[in-house]
Amino acid sequence: MIAISAVSSALLFSLLCEASAVVLLNSTDSSPPTNNFTDIEAALKAQLDSADIPKARRKRYISQNDMIAILDYHNQVRGKVFPPAANMEYMDNRVSLDFGELKIKIRFQVWDENLAKSAEAWAATCIWDHGPSYLLRFLGQNLSVRTGRYRSILQLVKPWYDEVKDYAFPYPQDCNPRCPMRCFGPMCTHYTQMVWATSNRIGCAIHTCQNMNVWGAVWRRAVYLVCNYAPKGNWIGEAPYKVGVPCSACPPSYGGSCTDNLCFPGVTSNYLYWFK
Repeated sequence: MIAISAVSSALLFSLLCEASAVVLLNSTDSSPPTNNFTDIEAALKAQLDSADIPKARRKRYISQNDMIAILDYHNQVRGKVFPPAANMEYMDNRVSLDFGELKIKIRFQVWDENLAKSAEAWAATCIWDHGPSYLLRFLGQNLSVRTGRYRSILQLVKPWYDEVKDYAFPYPQDCNPRCPMRCFGPMCTHYTQMVWATSNRIGCAIHTCQNMNVWGAVWRRAVYLVCNYAPKGNWIGEAPYKVGVPCSACPPSYGGSCTDNLCFPGVTSNYLYWFK
């Protein structure tokens, strides 16, 4: 099983400019990693230990509202794939418990803080490229950048989903996109990372870069979004999910629970973890 060293089966970027035009860049990079890390936790720790992030930025790398919007949008997209998925896993797990007059909503949080901190460390570099390279063997990554104001974080996320119009299941290399400016090959691997069935953890960060080099042009006050996914998707030669009746091929750990066409873990603990 071989994985591309940048988030997708090709090195891709999603770019939004003030006119809302979408520009994509794609260049293949399949060189093997040159580090000795054997697991994602060790690689993440190495990145965070060496990252030079101002302390003020450590306090808030993405707002709670933006986090919820990204998670909810991913789950909406994942639950509506076509052909339908038999093993699509929920990213942000919530369940409502009704004890008579007391109704409690519990959020089983699959937002990954280490992935989010890693995303912030990379976003803070203001480098318009995937990275760091030694982490990309373990995690998937989608990038988006724009200038000017925006009403919703989803304005930076939806272009990844928009690639679905050029995608023919099951393999990303079957894409045949119409490229407005710069593109070199298939353009669907942002979308396939979003709907990769086993990528059930996500962590994102947003950073405003005062000066950012984007394809040779200096963008001032560029809003840079980095989303990291684990386990990583876009393995060469594999489909993003199994086709079938929704939830008919969920991993055993989910206990047969299903919600909105997504494998959903049942309540197995007496502890309630509140999302704040």
